[in-house]
Amino acid sequence: MSAVTAETAGRRVEEVLDRLAEKGDADARAAAEDVVRVLMEFYGSGLARAVDLLGRPGARPATDPWGALLADDLVASLLNLHGLHPEDLPTRVERALSGLPQPVEQTGFDPADGVLRLRVTGSSGCGCAGTQESVRQAAADALACHAPEVTRVELEPAGAREPALLQIGTGPPRPGTARLTPADAS
Repeated sequence: MSAVTAETAGRRVEEVLDRLAEKGDADARAAAEDVVRVLMEFYGSGLARAVDLLGRPGARPATDPWGALLADDLVASLLNLHGLHPEDLPTRVERALSGLPQPVEQTGFDPADGVLRLRVTGSSGCGCAGTQESVRQAAADALACHAPEVTRVELEPAGAREPALLQIGTGPPRPGTARLTPADAS
């Protein structure tokens, strides 16, 4: 990726807007100006967030500047958008999934179609379809900014639960039977 100066980028945007104006389509020019405005706000927010996370000049510098930047959804999405995120895909997927309200485990990822398969490993409420869908949607939302290579999330049914372990102890003494105490045994 070549470095583009603010002056060059501004000139190119103006050229595109001028070409749209020459065609006489005021609606297209207004829409293009809106796109430019939204993108400027998006990037401006990302830069402001990065500055805040790294600390303002004169402030105590962050001990782990990459950790703060990569944990932030906006900054992470900008880094991913431009192929600048320093973490590999498995690390980014793990980062995204670690922030979910319900614990999940990965059961497979197909890079050809972008499908990530997950299984809920902890309690997810009542186990109803609505709860399962909310877990799937939370995972998809988190992955959208941390791992855009994942294009779809499928939730596998939880495995069969193991039977509960019952503690079987001695019952209360029955009338007419003596019960040994530790003192009696000595």
